[in-house]
Amino acid sequence: MISLNQVQLQRGGKTLLNNAGMLIHAGQRVGVIGANGCGKSSIFELLLDRLAPDAGEVYLPKQLRVAHMAQEVAHSEQTALDYVLDGDDQLRATEQAIRDAEQKRENMALAAAYAQLDAIDGHSAPSRAQQLLHGLGFTSADEQSGVTSFSGGWRIRLSLARALMCPSDVLLLDEPTNHLDLDATIWLERWLLRYQGTLLLISHDRDFLDSVCTSIAHVERHEIHTYRGNYSAYEHQRAERLAQQQALYEKQQAQREQMQKFVNRFRAKATKARQAQSRLKALSKMEDIAPAHIDSPFNFHFITARKESAQLVNFKAASMGYPGTVVLNKVNLGILAGSRIGLLGPNGAGKSTLIKSIVGELPLVSGEKTEGANLKVGYFAQHQLEALDLHASPLLHLQRLSPEASEQSIRNFLGGFNFNGDMATGPIGHFSGGEKARLALAIVVWKKPNLLVMDEPTNHLDLEMRYALTVALQGFTGALILVSHDRHLIRNTVDQFLLVAHHKVDTFDGDLNDYQQWLANNLRDKTTGKPGEKAARQGDRIDKKELRKLAADRRAQIRPLKQKIAKAEKSLAKVQLALDEIETRLLDASIYDEDNKVALSLLIQEQGQLKSQAQLLEQSWLEMSEQLESHELQ
Repeated sequence: MISLNQVQLQRGGKTLLNNAGMLIHAGQRVGVIGANGCGKSSIFELLLDRLAPDAGEVYLPKQLRVAHMAQEVAHSEQTALDYVLDGDDQLRATEQAIRDAEQKRENMALAAAYAQLDAIDGHSAPSRAQQLLHGLGFTSADEQSGVTSFSGGWRIRLSLARALMCPSDVLLLDEPTNHLDLDATIWLERWLLRYQGTLLLISHDRDFLDSVCTSIAHVERHEIHTYRGNYSAYEHQRAERLAQQQALYEKQQAQREQMQKFVNRFRAKATKARQAQSRLKALSKMEDIAPAHIDSPFNFHFITARKESAQLVNFKAASMGYPGTVVLNKVNLGILAGSRIGLLGPNGAGKSTLIKSIVGELPLVSGEKTEGANLKVGYFAQHQLEALDLHASPLLHLQRLSPEASEQSIRNFLGGFNFNGDMATGPIGHFSGGEKARLALAIVVWKKPNLLVMDEPTNHLDLEMRYALTVALQGFTGALILVSHDRHLIRNTVDQFLLVAHHKVDTFDGDLNDYQQWLANNLRDKTTGKPGEKAARQGDRIDKKELRKLAADRRAQIRPLKQKIAKAEKSLAKVQLALDEIETRLLDASIYDEDNKVALSLLIQEQGQLKSQAQLLEQSWLEMSEQLESHELQ
């Protein structure tokens, strides 16, 4: 059992935690959420004993083996494979014992060391490390490349692989999906579902939290509030509480109305295509969870350029790539006004090449590209964060783009991105990654594009900002092209997919679940990272009919189980709400008066019954969730 009890913590004069408490049982998978800078990473530092609380107690049994994901990778000449293997300290110590015994010719010590190697399954360690690397997107050639040869994002992937390689009872992961693509995110999700220890996970990816976590710890107003269930369960529980606060009612209704307009607009042109129908369901769910985000500090919307062409960009027999290297062959693609396209495909298949060709950063190797007369592109990519002027303020960044705009109008605009007061007028050199990402996004919005191209826009953004971005993109009337590992964002903002694979760009007739199945069946062999046998036999052809049949069969198998899980979640939320009400009544000093002795006894009895009921429901929910996970992993 891990616990924080009445913990107080200050850093740099800022209060992060004040009498905060949290209790974590063995085997729990806890999602730690909260706004950037609220203290989530500091909680990990407390658990790693790198930080001492100003008051209170942090308890983590000393016998527990703790693995964590480092956010920075030190300079190293090691190969990627050796770096990951170093994550297993016991393995490296045993290997050193073997070398020492061989050098000293101590046969007894050598026999003992080899016995220890067998006990820890050390012979399979290189194979296990290779599987981790391949799952996270590295190729076989990358294994022997030096750590220093990789970029920052890929080094973070190496750090993650090293943490997963470490045998552990407790695993601490701080935003592990930030530098992953969708394929690697899906792989990591499956790996964590098989992890047997206790997991604490800081993430802003709601679908990832939904799939992996069994409880949520929300750091808010210097306290830690825990919720049973996954992120969706947390949202509904929090929404019920916030919806009762009359002061927020009007803002809630306005947001619901905005979302309903988008639902109606989309429904009016929806076809019977599965992607359209599944998106309508997702949008309906978005309305239900809206109250959980009504106190968000972010509120902005896109203003589309006044002039628009029917066809924005058109490619004809286009070969895309770099001098001497063709990445995509004979691409025929038209991007029309109002298109909402999600790009799917494995890492390195050419999604970035396609995007750069669309926005004009890469000239075509051959073929034709035609642009509409009124094309105005808004392009968001991670490298644009590096192009920001660290000595300028957010206000100055926008004044440079629009010298004629009034300072107050720019301030009002920046307020929607939570740049207020000194944050709007001071230099951005001290900004965090999330704050720089918000500013880069604000600059794109300010330009009023009619074609919005976004490459992993949610990296470094917290959950509230991601939600605000989702709502804003729903209201955007221009064309959208999106690459993201955030499945919730994809589901709620695009209505068609393009698959970039095998040097081609094809329409993908399916949803994200179908794509996940396509990855498992057609893309790459899990041990080599190379195209699988089935893909080799089928070549570049995508059997859409078979894909739909497989997806339909799988959904039919798991639908009853999902319904039971949803029912259990609803019952658990009701029981928890009743328990919260009892706890509130028990805080009232008058309940302990002599006159209320009988009422107190009944209240405590009811509390015990509800706790027992909650335990049974939670156990049932966990068992059914494990069954669902096993089905989805097949």
